[in-house]
Amino acid sequence: MEAAFEVLAEPNRRRILDLLRVAERPVGDLVAELAVSQPTISKHLRILREAGLVEVRSDAQRRLYRVRAEPLRAVQEWLEPYRQLWESRLGDLEQHLDAMPEVEA
Repeated sequence: MEAAFEVLAEPNRRRILDLLRVAERPVGDLVAELAVSQPTISKHLRILREAGLVEVRSDAQRRLYRVRAEPLRAVQEWLEPYRQLWESRLGDLEQHLDAMPEVEA
């Protein structure tokens, strides 16, 4: 999991995952979408692939990349207690606001 956090710390890698979450894409599409050089995108894809966060398949002459959701489950499981804490605090705030008298403008 630590490796996933290190990999996800880089903003361009998160942007690549956001694009691949919608649909698998070739490197050229990612370059065009992110306005980052092809060698840089390829480097980020290699790091994402080595971390198990993306996979690649060949389609004729193209290599298509897509997200692998399984490794992200560990991140989600680690974040879950914090999400529950946040939701609890938002619930407390909502109750507080509902209990406040309405102010007329």
